[in-house]
Amino acid sequence: MAGTLRVFVIIVACQVLLIDASFQPALVLDMAQILLENYCFPENLVGMQEAIQQAISSGEILHISDRKTLAAVLSAGIQGALNDPRLTVSYEPNYIPITSPALQSLPTEQLIRLIRNTVKLEVMDNNVGYLRIDRIIGQETVVKLGRLLHDNIWKKVVHTSAMIFDLRFSTAGEISGVPYIVSYFSDSEPLLHIDTIYERPTNSTKKLWTMLNHLGERYGKRKELIVLISRRTTGAAEALAYILKHLKRAVIVGERSAGGSVKVEKLKVCDSGFYITVPVARSVNPMTGQSWEVTGVSPSVILNPKDAIAKGKSLIAIRKAIPKVVKNVSDIIKQFYAFKDRIPALLNHLGKTDFSTVVSEEDLAAKLNYELQSVFEDPRLNIKRLSNREEELDATAKTHSSVDNLNDALFKLEILSGNIGYLRFDRFPTPTTLIELNDRIIDMVWRPVQDTENLIIDLRYNSGGSTEALPILLSYMFDISSDIHLFSIYDSIQNTTIDFHTLRNISEPSYGSRKGIYVLTSYYTAEAGEEFAFLMQSLHRGTVVGEITSGMLLHSRTFQVEETSLGITIPIMNFIDVHGECWLGGGVVPDAIVLAEDAIERVYEIIAFHKDIPALLEEAGDLLETHYIVPEVADEVNRLLEIKLKQGLYRSVVDFESLESQLSTDLQESSGDHRLHIFNCEIEPEFLHNTPKIPSPEEADFIIDALFKVETLFGNIGYLRFDMMEDIKVLRAIGFQFVKAIWNNLVNTDVLIIDLRHNTGGYSTAIPLLCTYFFDAQPLKHLYTIFDRSETNATKVMTLPDVLGQRYGSQKDVYILTSHVTGSAAEAFAKTMKDLGRATVIGEVTNGGALSSGTYQIGNSILYASIPNQAVLSAVTGKAWSVSGVEPHIVAQASDALNVAQKIIGAKFQKIKSGK
Repeated sequence: MAGTLRVFVIIVACQVLLIDASFQPALVLDMAQILLENYCFPENLVGMQEAIQQAISSGEILHISDRKTLAAVLSAGIQGALNDPRLTVSYEPNYIPITSPALQSLPTEQLIRLIRNTVKLEVMDNNVGYLRIDRIIGQETVVKLGRLLHDNIWKKVVHTSAMIFDLRFSTAGEISGVPYIVSYFSDSEPLLHIDTIYERPTNSTKKLWTMLNHLGERYGKRKELIVLISRRTTGAAEALAYILKHLKRAVIVGERSAGGSVKVEKLKVCDSGFYITVPVARSVNPMTGQSWEVTGVSPSVILNPKDAIAKGKSLIAIRKAIPKVVKNVSDIIKQFYAFKDRIPALLNHLGKTDFSTVVSEEDLAAKLNYELQSVFEDPRLNIKRLSNREEELDATAKTHSSVDNLNDALFKLEILSGNIGYLRFDRFPTPTTLIELNDRIIDMVWRPVQDTENLIIDLRYNSGGSTEALPILLSYMFDISSDIHLFSIYDSIQNTTIDFHTLRNISEPSYGSRKGIYVLTSYYTAEAGEEFAFLMQSLHRGTVVGEITSGMLLHSRTFQVEETSLGITIPIMNFIDVHGECWLGGGVVPDAIVLAEDAIERVYEIIAFHKDIPALLEEAGDLLETHYIVPEVADEVNRLLEIKLKQGLYRSVVDFESLESQLSTDLQESSGDHRLHIFNCEIEPEFLHNTPKIPSPEEADFIIDALFKVETLFGNIGYLRFDMMEDIKVLRAIGFQFVKAIWNNLVNTDVLIIDLRHNTGGYSTAIPLLCTYFFDAQPLKHLYTIFDRSETNATKVMTLPDVLGQRYGSQKDVYILTSHVTGSAAEAFAKTMKDLGRATVIGEVTNGGALSSGTYQIGNSILYASIPNQAVLSAVTGKAWSVSGVEPHIVAQASDALNVAQKIIGAKFQKIKSGK
């Protein structure tokens, strides 16, 4: 800010040099002093005095001799420097200040005439009060004329049911009168802090509050209030409109106000004929921390002020209807909403909702929708403005009598190549119709498709129909002897729940439960059509292929909200699946999403893929039985995979990617081992045949720089970070460079911190070598035991007899930092050092990866199984690791682990130093 002020003052000083060099310093100093003593933002003037002194001595000159032009230039300079358009400089040698007498000093009769000319009121139709005030009188004047104002103004409008408060022509007034008017439109308690006024000349701050005692009856805060403003509205009227708006007490209508100021003064600069206009006071609203000054008050409803009164009347009608609308909506929800347990929370929330921003029916619908959905996300519960009331109200109640005239075109049947049945029907008939046509349907549909290998059911053009028909048609998709719970319907009006099962008395033949069924959907699939698709998917009986369905469930009704054009759609029934979950609609997401016109072609691909799934699952199970470290778990997992396949849980699998995901989930859930997983790879993974590449001396330096970070922290604390466990052959190949560049910088530290927070693992062969540096040469230390499924004997892993360089030894403290991504060989190192009491582990629980997993191809496919094939037994307990990871001694956020370690080390050093 000081820099911009210096530019401004340089301009001032340089211009005045051309006018009269003898008084220019005094002129500059006086103008600056006026700002320092009067400008209401003194914090923006920091550094001005120093800038003035530099400016006076400046030799830069702009050649402007015309004083009015100079004044304009100076105004631009001040406004640009302080970013305040109210600051102006003018040259007016003949200006004579006119001071208006204070209103309260005027005779009472003159005050009455003034108020009579600036206040207009009437009671309009529907008991709506209209009050226009063109000048806000101050508190002292209010006190002086209190009873007169009450009897002739307030008393005449206080009993109206709503009010239009017109400030469109209010161009003058006093801020001190604002609390009186705001108090009139609020309750007596609690008192409200409504504004803060800072005056620079007196360097004083005054808080404005509503008034506890108020002459006469208050209008209160519950009746509707519309405030009209225009671009002419300025000063105290703007403050009043701004406060009422942000108290949420009024709806502001019109155009943005003038953007005036609390108080602006025109002050003379020396005897030069120059004047500077300065805002000497400022307002800060306690609710927003901002002000109406300069920018003006923004209306809630923007329109031409000429139309404001008419708009105000319509807004009052809308806003007065809000409580009734909310009650009507609440009553409909209470009576019909199918989620009875949710109703109290919904009604309670609606009762507490603030509707102060609502200015139209569209606003009200949007607000109600937002509030209802914020409590419970139910897309079926919806409020909107009805474009054609009767059509929309009847839409959900209509039944389609056309199904009573069904003919042979109800079902369209073909046998496609590959012995695939194709069945299309575009609407679900009523149960009565199905029963009447039962024999014909048996002959025309179920007998012809009985011997097909797979069946396509085409619902791409199905717009719905009767939900009650679903159990009949679904029964043909299962074995006749079965009793399958299909779904339930809860009816809120009847307060009953009906369970639907497969029917045992259907006429043979049924299609059965073994063969594949593929349901085709599109964006047009709706109501009962999408319910059928949803059930086939959730019952694991079919594979859904095509587009996401429309999301239009039939189990709702639309009710008109009284005396409005709004309608509320209420789910009056709940569609409950076999898992007890309510389906809220929103569309069925297919197992394979493709364009509707490509659905049949995609089905052929999926059928071919499904033929291979049993063999792939069998191969995966065999791999588990051969390689998984716990044979009894492998047997159980294999058995569960067979059950899941028979139950149809793999019908939703449509490609290798989805098979990979489903199979990984099933393996992990069945075994409880998250290390078991399946992945796909188009080409054989390189690491199946990779042997570690021995680096050249040049490559060794690069590897060391890439893998290791070393530092000596304050207090002679060594810090070693490495983010991957290299193979022991590689470590030996880079051994000399490692010792020289890394290890020699750490071995003589008093304490060592090893950072494994970013180490996801690598080769377990490196663990014995790393551990050896932290134990004595003799005797060799038993680190852990490895039991490999492919070997008959367990292998003890020991420290090594010799290492390059100096050992860190077994006495100095070691701290290991871990995180949730620390895995595999890295956590094996941490676990070993912890079990043997050689290190303190700080951080997060590690990810529980295996010390070693084998990767095996599943058949000849692109799928591979990662199977833990080794058990790591603790040298201390003799027990195998848990897959839950390494528990730190001290649990801390990974980001804080280093700081925690340093604090512990510092405290320990301090304790040793003090001899305790």
